[in-house]
Parts: sequence; C-alpha cells; structure tokens
Amino acid sequence: MQAGLTAGRSAGESVAPLAVRPVLALAGAVGAVLLAVSWRYGYFGDELYLLAAGDHPDWAYADLPPLLPLLARAMDAVTGGSLVGLRLPAAVVTSAGVVVTALTARELGGARYAQVLAAAVYAGSAFTLGAGHLLSAPTVDAFLWAVCTWLLARWVRTRDDRLLLWLGLVTAVGLQARYLIAAFWAVVVVAVLTVGPRELGARPRLWLAGGFALVTAVPVLVWQARHGWPQLALNGRLAAEQEALGGASTFLPLVLVCAGIGAGALGACYGAARLLRAPELRPYAFLGWTAIGVTGLFVLADGRAYYVAGMFPVLWAAAAVEVERGRLPRLFRWVPRWPVLALSALLALPVLPVGPVSWLDHDRPLVGPSPRLGEVGWPELADTVADAYLTVPSSAWPGLVIVTENYREAAALDRFGPARGLPEVYSGHRGYWYFGSPRDDGSDAVLFVGDPSAIRPYFGAVRRLATVDTSALGARTPLDGTPIWLATDRRDSWARIWPALRHL
Repeated sequence: MQAGLTAGRSAGESVAPLAVRPVLALAGAVGAVLLAVSWRYGYFGDELYLLAAGDHPDWAYADLPPLLPLLARAMDAVTGGSLVGLRLPAAVVTSAGVVVTALTARELGGARYAQVLAAAVYAGSAFTLGAGHLLSAPTVDAFLWAVCTWLLARWVRTRDDRLLLWLGLVTAVGLQARYLIAAFWAVVVVAVLTVGPRELGARPRLWLAGGFALVTAVPVLVWQARHGWPQLALNGRLAAEQEALGGASTFLPLVLVCAGIGAGALGACYGAARLLRAPELRPYAFLGWTAIGVTGLFVLADGRAYYVAGMFPVLWAAAAVEVERGRLPRLFRWVPRWPVLALSALLALPVLPVGPVSWLDHDRPLVGPSPRLGEVGWPELADTVADAYLTVPSSAWPGLVIVTENYREAAALDRFGPARGLPEVYSGHRGYWYFGSPRDDGSDAVLFVGDPSAIRPYFGAVRRLATVDTSALGARTPLDGTPIWLATDRRDSWARIWPALRHL
C-alpha cells in the first residue's frame, strides 16, 4: 500500500464516473445567474471597444489578438445589438468551466463528492461571476487555461497522445484571444523539466501541437512586428499602472480576493500545497509548481492579479480531492463545508450588477469604486456630446469630427453617437489610434472629449462647451466631470498632428 502511495496513480488507471446531474445543475445555475443579470446597467467600456475593433477587422490589434473583436461583432450582428446576446459567449464558457473543474477533480482521483465540491467552489468564486458577466479577454483566457490543465492531467493518467493535439488546438485559440497563454506554457515547460513527467517533452505529437499553435499565431506576430510591437509598449504601461497601485505588495492579496473570500481563497492555497506534497498527487505536482511559477512571473512583471485565475480550477480540484480523502488540516475539520461555500458565494454576489445603480459609490474610501461603474454613464456621455455638438455653428458641421482622450469614450460614442446624429469618432488612445485619423479635407474644427492639452498646440482656439454629469443616475461615475471642448482654426495637417496624439 505504501509503495502505491509513493508512486502515485498509475497510467491508465480508471476514474470515478462523472457526477453528471449535480455538476450540470451547478453549471446551469451559473449560466442562469449570469444571463439573468446580463442586461443590467449597460456595456462595460472594454466591451464597447471590442465592438469598435470588430468594425475594423484586421489580423491583430495593438492591444489584443483578433478573436474577441470578431466574436463581439458577430454576436452583435446575429442578436440585433442585444447586450444579452453579446454576453452570451461569456456565460457559456463560464458555465463550461464548472464542468471542466469537475472533470479535473475526476482526473486527480476525485469521486462524486470531490467533483461536486470543486465545481461548487468554482461556481461561487468572485472571479468566476465577475468575469463571466462580461465578454472580455480574461473570461475566455482563464477558461482556456483551465481546459489545458484538465487535458494535461488527463494525459498524465492515460498517456493518450491524442490529448496533446487537443492541447495544441486550445492553445491556438488562446493565442487568438490573448497572449498570456504563452506565459502559461513557458512555466509548464520549466515545471515539467524540473519535476516531471519528463517523457511529456519527448512526445512527437506535443511538438506537432506546439508547431500548429505557433503557425496560427504568425499573422498576429507579423502584424505586431510591422507596427513596432505596440503590445510590448502597452505591457510596460500596464506594469507602471500596477506598480502605482502597490505592485507586488498587493498582488497576492488581490489574487486571493479574485479566488473568492472564504472557500475560493482557502481552496486555492490548500490545493497548491497538496499538489506539491500529497503522495497520490505527485504525478501532477508540476501543475502545482506551474501555479506558483505563473504567480511569481506576474509578480515580477507587475501583472494584474486576475492573470493567474486560469490556475484556480486545478487548485480547487486538488483541494476537493484531498478533502474527500479526509486530509483536511485538523484546524479546519470542524468547519461545516457547504455553509461555508454558500456564504462564500453570497460574498461574491456584489461583483454582479444585482442592485440599483444608486448602490454604487465612486468615492468609497476603503475598497474603491465598484468595477460595475464601468458599465454606466455611456449613453449620458453621448447625450452630453450631442448637446454640445448642437451648439457648434452649423457652418462648421461639414467634415467636423470628434476626437477623444480615452479609447473607451471613443468606443461609447461610436456605439451611441450615430443615433444622436454625431459625426465620426477618433482617438489617439491605445489601439484606437490604429483605426485611422481624421481627413485633411474635413473641417478645421474638432469636438474634443477629455483633457485638451495634447491638441492645444495645433489649434488657434480651444473653448469648453460642456461637462459630463451622470449624477441623475444616482451614483457618481468616473465619467463625471469629463469636459467637452471645441477646437477651431487647425494649424497643421492631420498627418502631422496624429502621431503626436498617440498615447497609451
């Protein structure tokens, strides 16, 4: 018996049946909750940007690969501009993540109890609900990481090399959604070479799968190279922003908050420890080291805490398996498990738009503004700009354009502006700068949204027309106080002005 424990589970060992009904019930519940609130508030700023990027189809964009913009545009077209329709893919992949987490627990040796427990922790996680509410890169990226860890765990048990081809396909999709999956694989390679299973690297199908994933990424890499690698510059900017928010000192606490206050955070920590120490889980120890490695990598790179969220499912799965085996530390054996899970899920609910907008508070001194504030105020912004536009002399309307300081504001005006009679919108911010510049044969006047310091040198006069006020919504939003300006008497061509307006 002891020898078997030391060796771990043997290749090809059978697994327990999947707990189909409870796992699917949890998956359905997660999907139902997400869809039930998906219409609330409005578009998140980055969702509006995905729609705008989808209107400019390309092999890649300055700040992301092409998959999500094209998916956003397709869902918008198919569902007739429905916000619920736009967010449907996010609800689907998040619900699927419940099943993948249960399957991962099953591969690690978990029976019915462990599978349901792991799936329940996933379903009640703050990241699961918060990210699953939006169509965003973190939502899709974390799910694809989870699928990769499940396939790797299944390969360890079965040694079925067909799984390696599926890994290549999942990775290829991941590279079209976000670049971070490359970091995942870099750490996996180091972990496998260090603690095994080293025979994984000798499998021809793994190299074939990796080559396939790289080939599919060639158009993205070529686009980035031809445009001076803007993604790298943006990474530097994001790192600087993260450092200003506390950098490494806040990273791990925020990771635990993402995992979920209560069961999610405890499960992630316990799962990582057991993957490294439990004899039965020794063949899967490389996944525990991968979780630690990607965490350390993003700490050093000043990344965002949610970058590691794709590792949560395998950690929760390992924790659930060990709980099922009765391996909980003595300190926690008396704790009632399902009430803790229910309480953790209740604590995570505020990440969803479950209350009126008036519940949001932009100036909370301890925890900061709610991320849900990024979903409100965009139509009000468009209304303010439309009112300001009407005050511009009609003689200046032909060829007049709108330029914004922020890419989200540009995307919002692109979405809501046409119905209000607004002209074309441009921005020098991040990826929006690459969508094009105003034409030189247009008006010498510009309606500018935001801080006008960048455009003042290029116009003879800049005067304030209006200020955005969203107080009627019942909550102060980040858009409050945004100024609207009329810049007239353009002094130079847009070909000369536009490079100077580019900023990250």
